[in-house]
Amino acid sequence: MSALTIFTDTEATTPVWHSTDAAEIADKLRSKEVRFERWEADRDLGENPDSATVINAYQHAIDRLVAEKGYQSWDVISMRADNPQKEVLRTKFLSEHTHGEDEVRFFVEGAGLFCLHLDGHIYQILCEKNDLISVPAGTPHWFDMGSSPHFTAIRIFDNQEGWVAKFTGDTIADAYPRLP
Repeated sequence: MSALTIFTDTEATTPVWHSTDAAEIADKLRSKEVRFERWEADRDLGENPDSATVINAYQHAIDRLVAEKGYQSWDVISMRADNPQKEVLRTKFLSEHTHGEDEVRFFVEGAGLFCLHLDGHIYQILCEKNDLISVPAGTPHWFDMGSSPHFTAIRIFDNQEGWVAKFTGDTIADAYPRLP
């Protein structure tokens, strides 16, 4: 179940707000210019769909977002617990960083935890199947895929070069809850 948990950036153990209601999550994040919405496929994806099948099932929603925001490309990424690089990849994104463009992810299956450092607070968004999140360019954040990752996501870009992580050097991410 999707969830938003908000902490202050000085107290990592006691949340100041929590909800699993998608509308409440979207409203709270919208106030911080973070997009959160739910998408539905326009067809059954079957078992283990390939990238083209995934894109085709959500092309209607991608087209709407592209028309609104001008994004230029998209792809599909999958991560599984048997990936030999899972620890390296997990560690890479667990440190606070920013990007030169929006980080737009739609979860086709599985889950991931986006943690945003905004206005003296940490917003932890557990994204699951059918969740789209768009983190604005320049927003300090980190991402946790968990120790046994399992997700397929559509990534949407202005340009893939703009998605390069710029690490802030702040160790704040180490203090906050992670996925098991």
